[in-house]
Amino acid sequence: MDVVLNQLQFSLSITGPICLMLVLGVIFKRIGLINDNFIEVGSKLVFQVTLPAMLFVSIVTAKHDFSAASQFIGFGIISGIVFFLFTLISVRLFFKSSPDQGVIIQGGFRANTGIIGIAYVANAFGSSGVALGALYVAATTFLYNIQAVICLSPRGSVSGMQALKMMGKTLTKNPLIIAISLGLLFYVLAIPVPTVITEAGNYLSKMTLPLALLCTGGSLNLSALKAEKAAQWFASSYKLVIAPILITSVAYWIGFRGIELGILFFMNASPVAAASYVMARSMGGNSILAANIIAFTTVASTITCTIGVLILQAYSLI
Repeated sequence: MDVVLNQLQFSLSITGPICLMLVLGVIFKRIGLINDNFIEVGSKLVFQVTLPAMLFVSIVTAKHDFSAASQFIGFGIISGIVFFLFTLISVRLFFKSSPDQGVIIQGGFRANTGIIGIAYVANAFGSSGVALGALYVAATTFLYNIQAVICLSPRGSVSGMQALKMMGKTLTKNPLIIAISLGLLFYVLAIPVPTVITEAGNYLSKMTLPLALLCTGGSLNLSALKAEKAAQWFASSYKLVIAPILITSVAYWIGFRGIELGILFFMNASPVAAASYVMARSMGGNSILAANIIAFTTVASTITCTIGVLILQAYSLI
């Protein structure tokens, strides 16, 4: 019994604070302590400043040997591509006549690695986990954007040139990828970073997760979880159950253990990224369904992730 309680305590120490911050975001929005303007400005500050600062500082101050992470990143990219294809085929099989196929597909594979995923990793493994997780975020952010264009576009309308343009836009304009690329450049070339910059970066880093989670909680519209239940449940089960089980199991079979296996689990057990709503809306998809999937998976992920951590802990895998 003591072992089970210790495992449960460890699991809740990872997912509990995140769940609480999301709940506080909902409450603060409900009582008027924060509003839509705060959420919009706060989210922009996180995406453009504090999260890039956290990822950059985590990398340049890391003790991890990133050259040894090539297999880990390679697996992350390959598994992301394979699971995307699996989701695409499944949705086209089960929702043959649905005009919302693209939104369901995106809801089934696109994880919120940059905020919720990193929050889980930070709680479980600290700054060393964030540094390694940052590489995964960079790879998947790039990949998710390309996959979103493919699944949300009408069949046959995505040309090779459009995909290349999307790649270029993702690489040159995404603050997270820019910060991670700069961090790796400084790390590989052993460029010294002045203490005043790392200290300022640490101040910004400490703002990131609380502010990001409050804004995420405040932006949830739980009352909207009514329509499109079949599509919502299908996408959510793929994102929160099938993805983490399949990808983590294959990673274990290949030989990943410890922090790398833990990061692969947390990233794939994360809810659907808020960016999926923006992509669906900008490309003429069902943005209401996209928002429903985001809200449902964000709330449910704290439960499914806790169960997953309990299982991994029971077998001493993380």
